[in-house]
Amino acid sequence: MTDLESRIDKAIGALDLEGKVRLLTGAALFTLHPEPGVELDEMVFSDGPTGVRGTQFAGGRITCLLPNATLLAQHWDTATAAEVGALLADEAAAQGVHVVLGPTINLHRTPLGGRLFEAFSEDPLLTGALAVAYVKGLQDKGVAATPKHYLANESEVDRTTMSSEVDERTLREVYLLPFEMAVAEANPWAIMASYNRINGITATEHAPLVEGVLKGEWGYDGLVMSDWFATTSTAASANAGLDLVMPGPVGPWGDQLVAAVRAGEVAESTVDEHVRRLLRLAGRVGALGAGGERSSDVLPPDSPQRREQLRLLAARGMTVLVNRGSVLPLAAEGKVVVIGRHATETIAQGGGSAQVRPPHVISVADGITSALGDRVSVVDGVEIRREPLSAAPGALRDPETGELGMRVTTRDAAGAVLESRHVESSEVVLGEGGWLDVAATVELSAEVALTEPGRLQIGVRGPGEWEFTAPGHHEKVRLHAPGGPGGGVLHPPTRTVDVHLEPGARLTAVTTAEESFRVVGLVTRKATKPAAAAISAAVHAAREADVAVVVVGLTQEQETEGEDKISLALPGDQDALVAAVAAAAPRTVVVVNAATPVLMPWLDQVDAVLWAGLPGQEAGAAVAAALTGEVEPAGRLVTTFPARDGDGPAWSTVPVHGELAYAEGTAVGYRGWRTEPLFWFGHGLGYTEWGYGDAALTTDGHIRSVRVEVTNTGDRAGREVVQVYWRPEGEPVRLIGWAGVDLEPGRTARVDVPCDGRVQRRWVDGAWQSLPLGGEVLVARGLGDIRVTLPVRADQS
Repeated sequence: MTDLESRIDKAIGALDLEGKVRLLTGAALFTLHPEPGVELDEMVFSDGPTGVRGTQFAGGRITCLLPNATLLAQHWDTATAAEVGALLADEAAAQGVHVVLGPTINLHRTPLGGRLFEAFSEDPLLTGALAVAYVKGLQDKGVAATPKHYLANESEVDRTTMSSEVDERTLREVYLLPFEMAVAEANPWAIMASYNRINGITATEHAPLVEGVLKGEWGYDGLVMSDWFATTSTAASANAGLDLVMPGPVGPWGDQLVAAVRAGEVAESTVDEHVRRLLRLAGRVGALGAGGERSSDVLPPDSPQRREQLRLLAARGMTVLVNRGSVLPLAAEGKVVVIGRHATETIAQGGGSAQVRPPHVISVADGITSALGDRVSVVDGVEIRREPLSAAPGALRDPETGELGMRVTTRDAAGAVLESRHVESSEVVLGEGGWLDVAATVELSAEVALTEPGRLQIGVRGPGEWEFTAPGHHEKVRLHAPGGPGGGVLHPPTRTVDVHLEPGARLTAVTTAEESFRVVGLVTRKATKPAAAAISAAVHAAREADVAVVVVGLTQEQETEGEDKISLALPGDQDALVAAVAAAAPRTVVVVNAATPVLMPWLDQVDAVLWAGLPGQEAGAAVAAALTGEVEPAGRLVTTFPARDGDGPAWSTVPVHGELAYAEGTAVGYRGWRTEPLFWFGHGLGYTEWGYGDAALTTDGHIRSVRVEVTNTGDRAGREVVQVYWRPEGEPVRLIGWAGVDLEPGRTARVDVPCDGRVQRRWVDGAWQSLPLGGEVLVARGLGDIRVTLPVRADQS
């Protein structure tokens, strides 16, 4: 027995039933109870997966904002995933965080999923391999990873009540595989159960999946926690293998669990096992016994080294979808006009619990202007939002101190000031139990940071009763939170007006106290023109330029937790903007600022398309590096792009009578595609050309590896991702391996691609069987560009 296990035994023996049960529900939103009697320190959790936010939902510590998960996955590189894990571990250590709630390893089952930006891919093998590396990167530095959401949580509609109906073979071969890989190869110290039901059983009560598969078959020795507010039962969840209920301090365990033990509904040995796993987590992250101080000597989020690291992580994962006439990289000369609201209000991250507060977000307009200088002009585009976010950093100033941010003042029922503070952000969270929650009213006030008069969209954000005042405007309004868990935080409503303001104009918004968890803030942004006027101005500018770079995409209204899309069409009049500019400009490059597929009705009219994802805090600098060729955007797609709404093996995310049928079975994503998509899984052009030569298989009952000769036949250095697929007889095609290679022009390399046996088996009658050798192996640059086809025979060796 290890020293840690001995210490755990001693701690369990020293605690009475109430003391043990107390540890199994969070102490607050993101912390666990300490227990000095057994040398257990407070443990701190933080949302991830592309930034460590800390314990405050909004207005907390400034931290790194990484590129989103799909953009990172487009590297097709486990070393990159490990680098990301290590970076997050540093960020966690700087904030005293022990457990990072990520990675998200659900799959891109349907492109409508609102939370796909947090998840790596539609392919289970690629997802699993990246998860393994990400988890190791975190845990090698002493910070726990938490793969989530276990299991079959591929959509957001009715996520707390719906049942994902999935046959056992599909569960085993597809949706369990990334978790199986993570447990086998990285042993994550925690795993998060999902909100939904799986085949009628709530995830937090799913004994067959938690006790049976995860802890039993796979021998998992870590902690299983609930998603926030997901647990609704006492004995059922405790007996099913759930170890920790989050958040706290109230919940369905506590006194109810003590009573259930005394009534014989839950064995005390079951409670002991949950405590054992909790203490094991504590020991692993240094919170049990003489853990000591954790190092916080890490690179600041805005340090030159960290900024360069994040810029490269974003730029290298971007994907060149189309490049007619080699218009990219951009020529060294000529006028460039950058068009679109996404150019000036670049979307760096998705919505929901993954959001963090970065030191800055470099817009695409600023990034390209910085790279190309006075060759660049910038023109606004059409509106991209229904409801804007709170004001961007730098848009507001504290009216008392002049510092960037706003003034927050609390008053009692008689109107007397309780406290007045400067905050650096433009929003705060009410209902967390802090200084804001003892007041009768909370006032937000700020001056707009204008250098010259302008027409702005201003207003308030967040549910509640509001009184809002600005020069020439005063109103009282009630804003209602949308339904579902966290609606007042994940999807705060807004009320805005367009007004002409002078520099220094003051905004004041007062909301009354309510017993609810909600984000409140001030909205301030440049007002958009009517669509016709915006498109007309863009067309005029495009005619005068040599190249028009049109930046379009999605916002947190489409890519967010708690809500799925209903269409892949770009919001607003963005398609009309692209088409009009393409008809007027000598050359048109479209930059798509989105994480998940969009329709492109203008695709044949433009010269190039760069898929930029949600690039994080260095967004504009990364886009500029990719467009100019300073960094090769060598990304490959991690999900298949439909040509039209409704295409693909799975589409709707809306449950029918509370059930969402995974009717496509194992043929998820590219495996089940029957029509020509807009872009195939694995597609990506980069900036050079590639030739494929001789290829050969190695088999021994399974396909073990493929060796292929690859030549850079272009005139630029580049990175190729050699992808190997197997199409077994009578089974869907599936990715079985890949390998990256970097080559100078004219150079050739023999690339060995290891092939994973876990996607060369099938689940039959409760057991694994190897798929018989047969069919063909495809060596490809993506499923739309197959370079070598190799027959597979049973007698091959």
